Amino acid sequence: MGASDSKLNFRKAVIQLTTKTQPVEATDDAFWDQFWADTATSVQDVFALVPAAEIRAVREESPSNLATLCYKAVEKLVQAADSGCSSEKEKQIALNCARLLTRILPYIFEDPDWRGFFWSTVPGAGQGMADDGEDDGARPLAESLLLAIADLLFCPDFTVQSHRKGGPDTVEDIHSIDSCEYIWEAGVGFAQSPPLNYTHDLNRTELLKLLLTCFSEAMYLPPSSSDSSVLNPWVTFFCSSENRHTLPLFTSLLNVVCAYDPVGYGIPYNHLLFSDYREQLVEHAVQILIVTLEHEGPAPDPSSSPSSMDEQEAMGPDNLFVNYLSRIHRDEDYDFVLKGLARLLINPLTQTYLPNSTKKIQFHQELLVLFWKLCDFNKKFLFFVLKISDVLDILVPILFYLNDARADQSRVGLMHIGVFILLLLSGERNFGVRLNKPYSLHVPMDIPVFTGTHADLLIVVFHKIITSGHQRLQPLFDCLLTIIVNVSPYLKSLSMVAANKLLHLLEAFSTTWFLFSSSQNHHLVFFLLEVFNNIIQYQFDGNYNLVYAIIRKRNIFHQLANLPSDPVSIQKALQRKRKSPDAISRTASQETVSMEGSRPAIPAEPGTLKTSLAATPGIDKLTEKSQVSEDGTMVSVPQTESPQTPPSDHSGTAGASDTESNSGRDNEDVFYTESEMERRRLSSVSSATSWTPTPDWVLSWKNKLPLQTIMRLLQVLVPQVEKICIDKGLTDESEILKFLQHGTLVGLLPVPHPILIRKYQANAGTATWFRTYMWGVVYLRNVDPPIWYDTDVRLFEIQRV
Repeated sequence: MGASDSKLNFRKAVIQLTTKTQPVEATDDAFWDQFWADTATSVQDVFALVPAAEIRAVREESPSNLATLCYKAVEKLVQAADSGCSSEKEKQIALNCARLLTRILPYIFEDPDWRGFFWSTVPGAGQGMADDGEDDGARPLAESLLLAIADLLFCPDFTVQSHRKGGPDTVEDIHSIDSCEYIWEAGVGFAQSPPLNYTHDLNRTELLKLLLTCFSEAMYLPPSSSDSSVLNPWVTFFCSSENRHTLPLFTSLLNVVCAYDPVGYGIPYNHLLFSDYREQLVEHAVQILIVTLEHEGPAPDPSSSPSSMDEQEAMGPDNLFVNYLSRIHRDEDYDFVLKGLARLLINPLTQTYLPNSTKKIQFHQELLVLFWKLCDFNKKFLFFVLKISDVLDILVPILFYLNDARADQSRVGLMHIGVFILLLLSGERNFGVRLNKPYSLHVPMDIPVFTGTHADLLIVVFHKIITSGHQRLQPLFDCLLTIIVNVSPYLKSLSMVAANKLLHLLEAFSTTWFLFSSSQNHHLVFFLLEVFNNIIQYQFDGNYNLVYAIIRKRNIFHQLANLPSDPVSIQKALQRKRKSPDAISRTASQETVSMEGSRPAIPAEPGTLKTSLAATPGIDKLTEKSQVSEDGTMVSVPQTESPQTPPSDHSGTAGASDTESNSGRDNEDVFYTESEMERRRLSSVSSATSWTPTPDWVLSWKNKLPLQTIMRLLQVLVPQVEKICIDKGLTDESEILKFLQHGTLVGLLPVPHPILIRKYQANAGTATWFRTYMWGVVYLRNVDPPIWYDTDVRLFEIQRV
């Protein structure tokens, strides 16, 4: 029978299903087999031949038929897993059932009345599906389905190489094989790389697509109900000890991702001639990893008996994927994972002389989430990353993506994950130290050309984001400056370009209209002063460029010291704001030529789809302060208001809740869904108008500005520099720099302040943000077929730019 005939038959069966008002008996195999037995349909065909409206119609009008269809499809998969899929026909049936379930499941999840269906036991369904002899009442359909998928992912000659010793007639018993011998790729915990087999890759991809669809129930619960204590039942069961394949599957997924080399054998244009089945497998593998590696619910109750808590501690998390990830410990495994992720992250940046000659991957967002989870669940991995300069191979692509996405509203999520990773890394001293390595890569980026270190690169990119990103990035300014503060005590020598950028930011943030236009903006000035103080106190010797820039722009510091706080000046400043709505002056920065070959950051194409994100906590909730003691160890600082940062005036943030981003200046908080925004706009009109800067408010923080060190530096050096200029009739910078290079302030500065580091700390707010972001990425990236498109997703809103 031709392919078109089989499609016709399949379509007929779908129509019959929608038009039959009477329930079709589960035993009517002739009817049900039409859906999978003799059809050669691709997953794209199934999506075309089973329209959404018809699935919903069956769900509403003949629910028992939809229930039987799901039950029969799962039963077929269970039988396929039991028999080991030895014939081509069985393989075809298994794939057809997987495709059909991938199509139908989202419509089960979108209806609250149906959501429990897969977790109920189907009466009378015990027969074909109970485990050998142990009929402990039938399993819920969801469990049978998940175990069948797991078995099928290690099915010889279907998804893995057969290890058959005897002749072609001997069949490996799928129940007795040790799937750890069938891991898909060499890497962590496995040495042999099986030969590539594109049919196996295709079959694995189809099964992983179904698995991802099973896990996607999370998309249909509103963010409020998906708080971190509620676990996804599909993920919980699949990653539990009930699934005997968790270890080999986790290892297979991780190794397939980290061993993948998109450039292949280095043949230009290779990817245009051959479809790369491995790439689709890698994309699905990384998506499965990021959605299964979820935090357990709340921590065990400390009031419970200590022994049970110790046991819990010794066993590690119940989610075995998280458990295995947290237990990876060999340096060679860390090296394999880190090099693999770095290779993939740098891939879209690599330029070749032949346009389009190398393959560019599209799944960098998933890779960044995976890197985040590795660091989060395995602290030893984080320390390994920071121990060697390889961390810079992760840093450079992140800075590239941040710079490239800064004007594109559809990529706000990418900006956040990049900044979160850098915030996490910046809490460790080694990261600051590594940044001193000279930057010599020639990745074309739309930033000024400079000669310097990776620290210079970071500062120049952050400056570009702040001065020429879109408005919705304002809540990230606190995070960006916190990262610079965290690394500043370790930066040995900033370039002139980077030094000028930092002073330009201070100039922009310390204009009176900016300081007085929101109750939080002065924090940005405190962060920048802290950066200058750290560098002057701890790295004065090599930082003559910065000292020179501070001397040249000394009026900024004098203006801050003499900031007016009388009512008339405050009013004048606010009127100036109305005239110039632009947040940061873009003119004052002398823009230099951008790097050769770079393309400017561009806004999203109108109509680009994006998904809304959850709120991110303010920087005070995102981080906790640690003080660096003499020997370099960090001591946590109790959460009291330190003189460094003034108490934030909460009457000003309209009673900011934990989840609201305190840095959402001007009450322009970008993370809420549009309807929520409208509600907030109405409620905040009163509060926004009620906050006005007062003289007392200005004085409350002005007196705490940490200007002493810089004023002392200016007091000592300015007269000396002026004298050189007069004596030698100099206008030449190099002479002054030479003088500053050999100058010293030993004994002239105030006693050095302790170094304060703000370390990222996990919290419920970021957990919710990650879940929303990650599922949003999965939703938008799965367009062929569009698994969730036009279904009633509740975790986020789908918006057009």
